[in-house]
Amino acid sequence: MHPPRRHLLLNIGALRSALLGVLVGTSGGLGACLVDPMSCLAQDEPEPSINDYLPSSEAELTRDQWRQRIEDARQRAREVSRERREHPELYKPVPEDPDLVATERILNDESLQRGDIVTTKKGMFIYQGRTDQPRREQDFVPVAPKPGR
Repeated sequence: MHPPRRHLLLNIGALRSALLGVLVGTSGGLGACLVDPMSCLAQDEPEPSINDYLPSSEAELTRDQWRQRIEDARQRAREVSRERREHPELYKPVPEDPDLVATERILNDESLQRGDIVTTKKGMFIYQGRTDQPRREQDFVPVAPKPGR
């Protein structure tokens, strides 16, 4: 069922009044911008500058400051390069003990469960540790080889 026609006309009339009020208010604002355009422009947000992206402690650099930073970085790179040439022994990697690395890997393996067998260069071992305690080397019991082999 449709509402009575008279009711619709009242709602349309109220809507027309509200729209007219909005238009009058808006045109006043637009008129103010035409009279004083700087007041409208001042409401816009300023464009971001490079300083908006830098930490607050660093202001925008001048061209000379930027060039000086580049030159300082080049100088540091030359010093490090000279140091590496004069003392290569200081920069050689320290060889890792493979047995120590393998032991650490096994002791830190969280997927191990009681009864799992681990194979190493020293032989096969059964893990006898408990999941509620940290692993120790004593938790790995050697598997005795079968006699005759």
